[in-house]
Parts: sequence; structure tokens; C-alpha cells
Amino acid sequence: MRTTTLILLLMLAVMLLLTACAPGSGHWERKPAGFFSGIWHGWIAPISLIWHLFDSDIRIYETNNTGGWYDLGFYIAVIGGFGGFALTRKRKCGKD
Repeated sequence: MRTTTLILLLMLAVMLLLTACAPGSGHWERKPAGFFSGIWHGWIAPISLIWHLFDSDIRIYETNNTGGWYDLGFYIAVIGGFGGFALTRKRKCGKD
């Protein structure tokens, strides 16, 4: 139990450190955000939403993007993003 909590806190800290690439942060002013940026922005969308409440410059979706490829990456991450954690759950065996 304690190891799991430590791993989750470590993952949260790493994710917060990497939010410098958040949509609307000015990181992509010269070069439009592409497919992999879309995946990243989809994964951090919940954090970006909360962050947007305190800083109106941060957006959930990068408006300076490459178009369809960014959209595809963003929606793949939003739809499938952290749902993969459900695959690690143990199923209960027994009669129902």
C-alpha cells in the first residue's frame, strides 16, 4: 500500500514538472503543435482544466496546431488516455 502511494505521488510530480508543455503556454508559438503534442495535451487535459481556473492563458486545447494530426492525437489520448489503468486491476474470481 505504501509503495503504491509513493509511485502515484512520484507520477504526479513528474506530470506537474512536464506541464511546461501545456496548451496555450506559449511553448508552440513558432512551431504548430503536432500529433505527439496532441497526445500529451490529451493526457494532461484534466490538469490543464484545473490550471485554467487559476490562469486564463492556459488552455485545454492548443489552437496553434497542425490540424487533423493534432486532433487525432488529442482525441486518442482523451478517450484512451488513463483508461489503460483498468487493465491492471485484478478480477475477482468466483461465482456470481
